[in-house]
Amino acid sequence: MLDTLILHGTIVDGTGSPSFRGDVGVSDGRIAAIGRLSNTEARRKIDARGLVVAPGFIDVHGHSDLTLFEDPGGESKTYQGVTTEVTGNCSFSPFPAGSAGPEALQKQLEKTLISRMAWTWDTLDDWADDLESNGISINVAPQVGHAALRVAVGALDDAPVDPDRLREMQSLAAQAIEQGAFSISTGLSGAPSGYASTDEIVALCQSISHYDGAFYATHARVGAGRRLSAIEEAVDIGRRAGIPVQFSHLSITERSAYGDGPRMVGIFERAGDEGLDVTYDVYPYTAAGAGLKQVVPSWAQAGTVGDYMARLRDPDTRARIREEVAAGVREVPPRWDAWLIAFARAENNQGLVGRSVEEIAAERGADPAEAVLQMVEDEGGNVMTLVHNRIESDVRHFLGHPLSMIGSDGRAISPHGFYGTGRPHPRFYGTYPRVLGRYVREQPAVLSLENAVHKMTGFPARRLGLSDRGQIEDGLAADLVVFDPKTVIDNATYDDPQRYPDGMPFVLVAGTAVIDQGRHTGARPGRVLRRGA
Repeated sequence: MLDTLILHGTIVDGTGSPSFRGDVGVSDGRIAAIGRLSNTEARRKIDARGLVVAPGFIDVHGHSDLTLFEDPGGESKTYQGVTTEVTGNCSFSPFPAGSAGPEALQKQLEKTLISRMAWTWDTLDDWADDLESNGISINVAPQVGHAALRVAVGALDDAPVDPDRLREMQSLAAQAIEQGAFSISTGLSGAPSGYASTDEIVALCQSISHYDGAFYATHARVGAGRRLSAIEEAVDIGRRAGIPVQFSHLSITERSAYGDGPRMVGIFERAGDEGLDVTYDVYPYTAAGAGLKQVVPSWAQAGTVGDYMARLRDPDTRARIREEVAAGVREVPPRWDAWLIAFARAENNQGLVGRSVEEIAAERGADPAEAVLQMVEDEGGNVMTLVHNRIESDVRHFLGHPLSMIGSDGRAISPHGFYGTGRPHPRFYGTYPRVLGRYVREQPAVLSLENAVHKMTGFPARRLGLSDRGQIEDGLAADLVVFDPKTVIDNATYDDPQRYPDGMPFVLVAGTAVIDQGRHTGARPGRVLRRGA
């Protein structure tokens, strides 16, 4: 007697192989049978006639380290078929606390890892125990963040770490990997991760490179003229440390460089030909999600958040910071009409959500750079924004390349949760249905169905070393998605992002229906996955 039997579906198994018609049986949270099973007994049967049965999608780049405490149902992810999310990206993880302690870690990182709860975790194990005790609807695959490591040892200045602190960071990184972290991640576009030299990152990666499956994930350095050197640095780190590399959310944001994708992916291709295991992830939108901290010079953010705010209060220092913001840190000149406020914590700033920096500055009678500093000050160091800065042809090029996999760069949230008053990037709710609807069904020259599913399932599973997920195969975990290839599409837009997609009637995590006939069941079968487990 099977627990669940999915009948008459088109099976896309996650390997990239051609689809085939068949049935999938589930028992005790695992795939128990594949084939012609219509005469097999089951407690529940799902008619998937005309539908696709695929492995649950693995979001290789997410930021739900804390949002799953607030929204354990992970609705923005589960409704689009995500059954596993990789957290700890861009250098931000809520562990390890190290000698600085959890309170200090939260003070430094909460401007990015936003939450209403007090952090109490010293280690990955502590955080994972709390998350699983709370219950979650999706699985989580954690990484250890470089920013957290720097905060944990008190390395907050815009300077190289001293040898003693570096050894402490290496020890903490190894501890996290031994507790199940899959990789170490950097966020080299911001403080404090961006203060690191290439040598520092190589040393940290060398301290974990001997662990089976461990890899290096990077949000690379950004800025005018850096699109090629950022990739070259990641490749250099991988070679010197002897570690695989995952390059995060590849894109072109410089207007003068639009169309330069072939040169960029050429660096990955040559590195691969020379023996480096290097891949990248991408999301299917022409806008980014970023914090206003990324347009503030990194030297201004050195030290504690209190140090940062003190610089903004000093008239002479503020004038210098404002001058650099106006000149452009990420792009020259800045396009302030393209930076839209996505989320505000302060009650008096709720009216800013959805409006551009240019518009807010005009209303305040200030130049845009001053308006940026005012908002950063009000919000304690950072403001989440949406930035229109890419073109469609580049998105298609990066999506279609064999080295790409799909990552949302989003968070598991819900319209009724902590982020319910915000206007987040639509990728939070729509990444995977958008790929299947827009770039498979409507633009089949970009991706075939089998290729797209592979980029969402088997490919990221291979990067993570997850031997029991990412494919439809006997004995593997029954993380499954059943979707309608004729209707699946994202409904989240830039103006109205908190909308669920169409065409995703069933999502199973460990054999338990989390989405059943298009509705969340409230089930919480997810768990924190561990490297090598």
